[in-house]
Amino acid sequence: MSNILVTGGAGYIGSVMVPELLKLGHNVTVLDSFLYKQASLLDCCKYDSFEIIKGDCRDEETLKKAIDNKDFIFPLAALVGFPVCDRDKIAARTTNLGAVETLLSLREKGQKIIFPCTNSGYGLGQGQNYCTEESPITPISLYGKTKMAAEKAILDSGESVAFRFATLFGASPRMRLDLLVNDFVYRAVFDRSLIVFEGHFMRNYLHVRDAANAFIFAMDNFEKMKGQTYNCGLSDANLSKLELCERIKAQLPKFEYLEAPIGVDPDKRNYLVSNEKIESFGFKPSYSIDDGIKELIKAYSIIKNSFYGNV
Repeated sequence: MSNILVTGGAGYIGSVMVPELLKLGHNVTVLDSFLYKQASLLDCCKYDSFEIIKGDCRDEETLKKAIDNKDFIFPLAALVGFPVCDRDKIAARTTNLGAVETLLSLREKGQKIIFPCTNSGYGLGQGQNYCTEESPITPISLYGKTKMAAEKAILDSGESVAFRFATLFGASPRMRLDLLVNDFVYRAVFDRSLIVFEGHFMRNYLHVRDAANAFIFAMDNFEKMKGQTYNCGLSDANLSKLELCERIKAQLPKFEYLEAPIGVDPDKRNYLVSNEKIESFGFKPSYSIDDGIKELIKAYSIIKNSFYGNV
């Protein structure tokens, strides 16, 4: 049993992960500003081992109180995705990087950090060559740049593990509709049509529950994993946007999509990713892209609201 702090623990990943940590018997403290007015952790309040601190991870006094006597720290708090970061550049820098730097300055000796980074740091990728953890880091968005800088600071500080997560998908109590798979399935369900820009662009994908499970896996294997970063995604889901549409259409036959002959996607990421390193340690995702599409179709019978997003 460990004492764990999760900053941003009421977000998309945290709302899935925190209940699992509590079920495993850990003591969990969540520091979150509840920026999106989410109530995704209400069911966790039944646990005596659950504590909520409503506050800003950038506030030094609040953070100092939150990290006290913690064994593990999961810094999930961030402005996630290039649109929301571009909308408020100052908040992006102070949250995604500044709060991490403050955390490291306050960190107590022996406290372990597991950090969610992003494989968007690979930017335009390397053509048909797979990006490994040793590939050049060339982020093209403020989001990617701040997350990669935070990853470096955390790994340089020691006693840490970082995950370069693929593009996440799937249902979460703190739902996001702005993620690529979630967005495409939403449009397939409600609009039954989609215009795709630069449909050949490639991404790797990972279910949000597998992202949550990666943290638990890293806790259990921390000593042999520490000091390094790990790509974490579905090795059979390096897909182009058009290939993703084909997978959605297989479950929603009335869905029609068309690649636009002109126009560009403002999110220019395009890469293939190798997940061999994390797999060599024994981690295997449990949810396929098809599992996620099926789940999302059911989820969208419950929700239809632009409230569920970061922008």
